Amino acid sequence: MESFLNSETDYLNLYIIPWGINLVLALVIFIAGRWIAKVIRNLVKRMMKKANMDEMLTSFVGNILYSALLVVVIIAALDQLGVNTSSILALFAAAGLAVGLALKDSLSSFAAGVMLVIFKPFRAGDFIEAAGITGVVEQLRIFSTVMRTGDNREITVPNSQIYGGTIVNYSARDTRRIDMTFGIGYDDDIKKAKALIKEAMNEDERILKDPEPVILLMELADSSINFAVRPWVNSGDYWVVRGDLMEKVKEKFDANDISIPYPQREVHQYVHNVTEATGT
Repeated sequence: MESFLNSETDYLNLYIIPWGINLVLALVIFIAGRWIAKVIRNLVKRMMKKANMDEMLTSFVGNILYSALLVVVIIAALDQLGVNTSSILALFAAAGLAVGLALKDSLSSFAAGVMLVIFKPFRAGDFIEAAGITGVVEQLRIFSTVMRTGDNREITVPNSQIYGGTIVNYSARDTRRIDMTFGIGYDDDIKKAKALIKEAMNEDERILKDPEPVILLMELADSSINFAVRPWVNSGDYWVVRGDLMEKVKEKFDANDISIPYPQREVHQYVHNVTEATGT
């Protein structure tokens, strides 16, 4: 009887009590680790919100971070219980590799989306040119950007294609310069043509006085004398002013007998008189 009690005591001391202690410690690790993971997640989300980052991105990053920390906590708790975590880590590594390879393009677009949100090369409502698409940014999503073209088409572009290429933001500045070229004939009055162009710009109140518009004789081309015309306008007026100014200059040139030549080529033909002498 005494030997039985001794063996039972030994069993308790060797197995039950240590296992119970490990179980309690594992629960403590899990509960405390989960609480710490939540604190870290909430802290990161608050920091991202203070940085005015996209709400969807903030929520997504917070959830990813919490899930990753929770996996670490679970592995630590299992290790405390004596479970061999090497095989679990190997399984996670293999699964992570498989998922990474399968979602390579998606993960690349996600990373590009994060960079776009951080560096802010454009915002919703900006008129941009990126990935071969020109349009207004409607929405920046986690994996893609939604753009609306001038003919009201909605185009979804992967973020990786946008961030990996050149981004032209036409709305980044309050003002824009219109680059135009007007050609006149070689027989026309240069000073008169220049004065007419200046008059057309002065009549349009949308053209800014500062910076001052520029009119320069740019080129003596094959068929025309070309003026470089550079007025500044508010970015929102760019296309309308450009079209109106072209129309006004054409009307003033027509009313004042200033020609706008088209490409032409002079062909000179020489005729040689050939006298044939016949001998007898």
